[in-house]
Amino acid sequence: MTAAAVKPKQRLSWLRPPKSDPDGMMSLADHLRELRYRVIVAVFALVVLSIVAAFFYDQLYLVLMHPYLQAAEMLKASHPEITTTPVISGVTAPFTLALEVSIVAGLVLSSPIWIYQLWAYIAPALLTKEKKYALAFLGAAVPLFLLGVLIGYYILPQGISVLIAFTPDTVPVTNLLDIKDFLKLTLQMMVIFGLGFLMPVVVVGANMMGVLTAEQLKKARTYVIFGLFVFGAAATPSTDPFSMLALALPMVALYLIAEVICRVHDRRKARAEAVA
Repeated sequence: MTAAAVKPKQRLSWLRPPKSDPDGMMSLADHLRELRYRVIVAVFALVVLSIVAAFFYDQLYLVLMHPYLQAAEMLKASHPEITTTPVISGVTAPFTLALEVSIVAGLVLSSPIWIYQLWAYIAPALLTKEKKYALAFLGAAVPLFLLGVLIGYYILPQGISVLIAFTPDTVPVTNLLDIKDFLKLTLQMMVIFGLGFLMPVVVVGANMMGVLTAEQLKKARTYVIFGLFVFGAAATPSTDPFSMLALALPMVALYLIAEVICRVHDRRKARAEAVA
């Protein structure tokens, strides 16, 4: 093989992940190269799909403003004296708004890719036999992330109406709702709910890799449930209790389901080891 034929491969070699040993062992340098590869793939997918989303910005804007329109209808029914007016302030606000919407849309659209890259970096590098769990991980993580995004989107109108309803009615005022701040809140809620719903998949994945056992999850259950409610209160950008409960309660239910799955897996593993 000539030097000219080798050169292009050498130039692009940094784009390929290093190969691990049959037992999944890697050196520290190879782990860093693996991380670089996974990050490049995830960021590339995010950038490309964000650019694609930018071409549909007008449609995305209407979708993201829908919670505000619903909240306005709720307020008309419960508090007809309260008026709201959406505004955009600042010369650069329209551009930064379009940028943020496109990036978050790209984050959601590329979720199958970056979630898989996360799993591909963590699990197969440890043990080759656990590659079989990659498809199951991806099949559970992506729907859960998208479900969290949808729940964060659909509970937002109720949270907005609750917060705006605190407007005093003793003196007539008009609520000027900054569209940039509102859409930022919407996007934050969607992403936080999506990431929160990935928690049980991480727990089950850790159990499959032998990092956590079902017994450990049982002992930590009370503390975890308390922590999930604290997380729900701290993580939701809005301060209404409805949003906190909408995040914390499903996460508690998903944690309990994950604990059951881990217990079944541990029992199967114990039986397999007893037979062997």
